[in-house]
Amino acid sequence: MTPNTLSRLENLDRIRAGETWDVVIIGGGAAGLGTAVDAAARGFRALVLEAIDFAHGTSSRSTKLVHGGVRYLAQGNLPLVREALRERGLLIRNAPHLVRARDFVVPAYRFHQLPFYGIGLWLYDRLAGKRSLGRSRWLGRSETLERLPTLRSAGLRGGILYTDGQFDDARLAVALARTAVGLGASALNHCEVVGLLKESGRITGVRARDAETGEEFDVRARAVVNAAGVYADAVRRLDRPDARPMLAPSQGAHIVLDRAFLPGDAALMVPKTDDGRVLFAIPWRGRTLIGTTDVPLAETPREPRPLAEEIAFLLEHADRYLTGAPTEADVKSQFAGLRPLINADAGQNGQTKKLSREHTVVVSDAGLVTITGGKWTTYRVMGRDAVDHAAEVAGLPKKPCATESLHLHGWTDRPADLEDPLDLYGSESDDLKALIAESPELGRALHPDLPHVEAEVVWAARHEAARTVEDVLARRARALFLDARACIECAPRVAELLAAELGRDDAWRESQITDFRALAATYLPT
Repeated sequence: MTPNTLSRLENLDRIRAGETWDVVIIGGGAAGLGTAVDAAARGFRALVLEAIDFAHGTSSRSTKLVHGGVRYLAQGNLPLVREALRERGLLIRNAPHLVRARDFVVPAYRFHQLPFYGIGLWLYDRLAGKRSLGRSRWLGRSETLERLPTLRSAGLRGGILYTDGQFDDARLAVALARTAVGLGASALNHCEVVGLLKESGRITGVRARDAETGEEFDVRARAVVNAAGVYADAVRRLDRPDARPMLAPSQGAHIVLDRAFLPGDAALMVPKTDDGRVLFAIPWRGRTLIGTTDVPLAETPREPRPLAEEIAFLLEHADRYLTGAPTEADVKSQFAGLRPLINADAGQNGQTKKLSREHTVVVSDAGLVTITGGKWTTYRVMGRDAVDHAAEVAGLPKKPCATESLHLHGWTDRPADLEDPLDLYGSESDDLKALIAESPELGRALHPDLPHVEAEVVWAARHEAARTVEDVLARRARALFLDARACIECAPRVAELLAAELGRDDAWRESQITDFRALAATYLPT
């Protein structure tokens, strides 16, 4: 077994043994996994319990950007931008196989926009300091079109070029889980926390249920961290049923188009759409990713779906800026994520785009530590703050945060090979290639329209705790976000490979195919 393997059996055995943990973390997204890595790096015994799968929710449905937030700059929130830019630099250093620089172009269709955008992005660069990825600069009309060949040219005056970070969110989540395990933590997916244990009014652990067997466990802990993202209020109500909501969730939708809509290496950034948001069109894994929207939600479904008006909004704005007039027929995949925005006076009259993206930590009277808000770029800071509070609640030894220079699982100093689809595995890419050399049939493509091979399914089952077809195609491979139709077609082969690895029968395999195809259909326009 390779180091840092996510072994479900080993994790379950540790829970069954009745070990008392220093910190139990509810939620396996960016905040929860960041907390686990921080706690384990300080030498604390940490356990992550995730109800469905690592990064199943918001943390796999981002715009794939590691950035300071140009929009927050416009809002005057310089401390948040500075912090995020610093964390961007650390992430590129600590996970270079998953986080890389990407050039962006802001087009200007009026002359006054050039100095206006230019000054703002000049400040953005300066706030990054020594961790700047490159200086922004003005582009003439012809160079703007050279960088964005499909940009609409009518009325174009020029543009501003700047550089930001791009990453694979779900793959980073897996890297964090395996990093935490390598430091001595445990991380278990498909295991939901269904209650909190209390003694004399203080939280002493959690009650968890294994989704695969129905087995329930009482898990003792010195501190419990609620890192459940948009579901944080539901966990808080396990502590206090009358707890007032902290969150005002909003939904952001994305669409994925063919690469032909945005050829070249540069991304497009539109500073202000009709609803006042920033819009991105970004090259990502051989496709064009466009997002995002901002729609307040009253509920937090486990599987959010883009609204028809969100898809229409994205297609309309894509048509304004890109030639080719994309339509619903061109959408290869569409997805939505929920943002855990901090509630501020009922959402500023419902305009969630005005709510804070900063995180907050709250400790209840019973000792439940809740970390919520924030964004992927600042996951490390969120983890640090959560552990600081958890250590205080539990009376753990005071130890400094040790993650600033911690290389994440898969780290390599080898130059990136953008032509190699296995390059995202970093230092383990050679191990996957060795697996293919041993079993050449695993080198076959999962589908002609997908950049994934069969070996990735086997690897995901053996080393990355993939338990379902969805785990594989949505989060270990990113296929569901790249081409839902192709995923529907290759689901039977994935189920076959996964069943062989996990020792499942034909009934399980058929159920997996049916369930996944129903899910994948929601990633296509109706």
